[in-house]
Amino acid sequence: MAVSVLSGCSAAGSAKGGPEAGLDDPAKKEIAMQLVSSAENSSLDWKAQYKYIEDIGDGRGYTAGIIGFCSGTGDMLKVVERYAAARPGNPLERFLPALRAVRGSDAHDGLGRPFTEAWAEAAADPAFRSAQDAERDRSYFDPAVARAEADGLGTLGQFIYYDAYVMHGYGDTDGTVGFRTIRREALAATAPPARGGDEAAYLNAFLDARVAAMRKEPSHSDTSRIETAQRVFVREGRLGLETPLRWRVYGDGYRIDAR
Repeated sequence: MAVSVLSGCSAAGSAKGGPEAGLDDPAKKEIAMQLVSSAENSSLDWKAQYKYIEDIGDGRGYTAGIIGFCSGTGDMLKVVERYAAARPGNPLERFLPALRAVRGSDAHDGLGRPFTEAWAEAAADPAFRSAQDAERDRSYFDPAVARAEADGLGTLGQFIYYDAYVMHGYGDTDGTVGFRTIRREALAATAPPARGGDEAAYLNAFLDARVAAMRKEPSHSDTSRIETAQRVFVREGRLGLETPLRWRVYGDGYRIDAR
């Protein structure tokens, strides 16, 4: 079982009656990153994942980095482009033409072992880590949090949207269901808080739609990151993503304790 102890992140609304900390609060964002890492990398140590890269056989080519940027979907290309802008002449820059060529496929042409080794080595460079952070925020974290806030969702709902963005992307692609469709199906089932609906009921409807989407993809057919993690938090009423949090993913147990 993996254990993390965090301080200062124990309640949605503080005992002093302060406003709830949203997912963009640094302590809450740290929890979000640990939760995603438990599902993506079977570890709470998300900062160790900057160097991670492999082809997991899901049709998206290489999966890498802190949230699973993919060579096939184009977000890996954006990370390397950011890195090249910040650090011209870096060892990954020479792979930009190949990354552009394989976008939309699972091909490794022009990449292979030289690329994976260069990616892992680049993780020691703060500029490369910053490039991953920036692309995570621009393409996934910031839009997910903004959409959740507009739907009237608290910190847990913001995380649930973010995790869906990470796994599914925003729009549908061939053979996959994206966040946009998952949300549309949830809205058809029940209203979100911004429209007068019950937050827990809406989150369960969203998770129902997401489970259905996951079951359409063989590589994502294990739904434990929903059923024994996020669904547990909803059932326990942790709408502010309050610690302590205990969950299971792929049979492994994790917890984040408040000090």
